[in-house]
Amino acid sequence: MKMFVREQVKALLAQEGVKMKDLVVELEKVSGRNYSLQSFSHRLSRGSISYNEVLYIAQILGYEIKFNKAD
Repeated sequence: MKMFVREQVKALLAQEGVKMKDLVVELEKVSGRNYSLQSFSHRLSRGSISYNEVLYIAQILGYEIKFNKAD
């Protein structure tokens, strides 16, 4: 079963011990955009966050995104 972006982000947050509120604060710092916790949470639920935001989230949590060619 595929995991949607919301579940992936929430799993990473839990793994790293970071609260969604803290992620949003850091996301504002690195992106230069304003976010509210509620609107960001809704966008995660809808799967409507941008790839740039995903890259920022990975950076904030200390991850990198790699593409591997499927077999």
